[in-house]
Amino acid sequence: MDFASILGILSGLSLIVTAIFMKGDLTHFYNLAGLMIVLGGTAASTLLTFPFRDVLKAFKAAFFVLFEPKVDPNDMVKTMIKLSNISRIKGLVTLSKIKINNPLLKKGCDLIADGAEEDIIRNALRTEIESLKHRHLNIQDVFIKMATFAPAFGMIGTLIGLVQMLHHLTDPAGIGPSMAIAILTTFYGVILSTLFFLPIAGKLKIRTMAEVINLEIIFEGAISILQNNNSLMVFEKLSSFIPAKDRTIKESHLYHM
Repeated sequence: MDFASILGILSGLSLIVTAIFMKGDLTHFYNLAGLMIVLGGTAASTLLTFPFRDVLKAFKAAFFVLFEPKVDPNDMVKTMIKLSNISRIKGLVTLSKIKINNPLLKKGCDLIADGAEEDIIRNALRTEIESLKHRHLNIQDVFIKMATFAPAFGMIGTLIGLVQMLHHLTDPAGIGPSMAIAILTTFYGVILSTLFFLPIAGKLKIRTMAEVINLEIIFEGAISILQNNNSLMVFEKLSSFIPAKDRTIKESHLYHM
């Protein structure tokens, strides 16, 4: 679970609710018509912009970011060093028999075991990495667009409320509900945009960058295995992807792997 994301959402909501309670009543900030305009309008525009399949993928990815732990690049470096040692001791063909969960790593090991040329392996793995970047950018774009739609529909709700208010100028009892729609729809749109959609898009971007680093480690590690590099060379090459202060694997650890 990503505690930073959960903490951010809970703290943001709690501060807003506390501020409301300090000067008023929470029920004053509930308006069903305003929620229908903002949520319904945002959902409709999102489905008009993106295929339904992409919208589902985006929300699944958001759930994944919030509740699944991030893969540590140090673990991937360790894995590549172990595979390098296995290939040097038992041969490249052994790599195809190792159980591997990561699809890109499995693909690289199978290509190496099958005796594919270096250019073929480079092109295949690079294509996989670029495809992942493209897929993740599409997912991020769903939430970026939703962050644009929500305040826009908030403004539409404000205009609807103002029109209704003008029609009730002679009826004081109708002015209040109309003003509620006018103001609260903008409030709902801004809250959804700034507290949910934009932060989720940002978190997805950060997770994409982390996944790309792991894929780059796999890419360079596969090439190192193909070139029959020793564990020290593999370590020096792959550890460059990780900032020095974040490296948990040291050169001295290589002799115990």
